[in-house]
Amino acid sequence: MFRRTFTTLLAGLSVSAGLMGSAAAAEDMRIALVVKALGIGFFEAAAKGAEEAAEELGDVEIIYTGPTDTTAEGQIEVINSLIAQQVDAIAISANDTDALVPTLKKAMQRGITVISWDSGVAPEGRQMHLNPSSNPLIGNMIIKLAADELPEGGEVAVLSATTTSTNQNIWIEEMNKVMDNYPGVEVVATVYGDDLADKSYREAQGLMQSYPDLDAIIAPTSVGIVAAAQAVVDAGKVGEVNVTGLGLPSEMAGAIESGASKSFAIWNPIDLGYSATMIAHALASGEAEAEPGAEIPMGRMGSLTLDENNQGAMADPFVYDESNIDEFKSIF
Repeated sequence: MFRRTFTTLLAGLSVSAGLMGSAAAAEDMRIALVVKALGIGFFEAAAKGAEEAAEELGDVEIIYTGPTDTTAEGQIEVINSLIAQQVDAIAISANDTDALVPTLKKAMQRGITVISWDSGVAPEGRQMHLNPSSNPLIGNMIIKLAADELPEGGEVAVLSATTTSTNQNIWIEEMNKVMDNYPGVEVVATVYGDDLADKSYREAQGLMQSYPDLDAIIAPTSVGIVAAAQAVVDAGKVGEVNVTGLGLPSEMAGAIESGASKSFAIWNPIDLGYSATMIAHALASGEAEAEPGAEIPMGRMGSLTLDENNQGAMADPFVYDESNIDEFKSIF
């Protein structure tokens, strides 16, 4: 955490001096980075970016927090705690589009800046949303990665996170819109692993058993893609079933090496956490205002232009494969 606190070690100081010290400490901005669940590598990398932004900004404390599982109920409990702490800003990757709205509205009524990032909150529950990339580009990318390995077409299945995960649902919807661009490629099933490694593994096993001619599993979640790749290895289907989607280089290096995955994509979560923090700071400090057409500064990432729904995209997704995995696996 990057926070400058002012403490008094000497006895006998006046009450007024103590009040001045409290006022100085109160100038530190506290930004809460609320993630879907603790213990997920993607979000831990985002926290590194948040700390980088805090160091650059100065007088900023990052509170990295989230529930132990990917539920709306868990995030609501976390948000209520942050409201009680009177933080300055909440930047949240939501487990549910709508369920968090009443609690986040309460936070905004208390003067707390609220933005969503990665996985969005309904507009009435936040001031703006930071998409890691353009939803149409991501939707196209995840099917393209599978189709590129299937020149004659084939069967693919989707292994998503939860049924209520905002971002995964949007990406799958955008993917379905462009299926006509990939003739011969058929999506035979969509299943949900709830962003739990063991459940995702079992769902991937079930897909291979239910669809013996399956050619690819698309997992637009960093937990699901690793679990699916392991399931393919354990089933002895490397070279038959290609696992692709969105994942972390550090977690997918083994899958690329084994051949369970030919390629996958992801934005840089470090940049995402950095950008979310910069935006939250700009809004909470009054440097910028969340409104359609506004340009909000993101430090080294440039600026974010908001659309009519107060949303903006950080950057395009990047493809990782055997040509560059070694370069990135030690970064995130």
